[in-house]
Amino acid sequence: MEKRGGVSSQKFLLSVADVAVHLGVCRQTVYNYIYFERLPSIKVRGMRRVRFDSLDMWLKEREQVLA
Repeated sequence: MEKRGGVSSQKFLLSVADVAVHLGVCRQTVYNYIYFERLPSIKVRGMRRVRFDSLDMWLKEREQVLA
């Protein structure tokens, strides 16, 4: 991962579409995760965004619950 100015070039905030591609699901499924499964998100200029770190933590929590 390349660093520029001491900050990782990896996106900090992912769009719903980015999360959907990352997880291999459709956008509606991501919205369902946000509203019904408590995937942390924020609104930026009227658009939902998910912090990469929050997505990673949410996935790890889900793994523990389902294991």
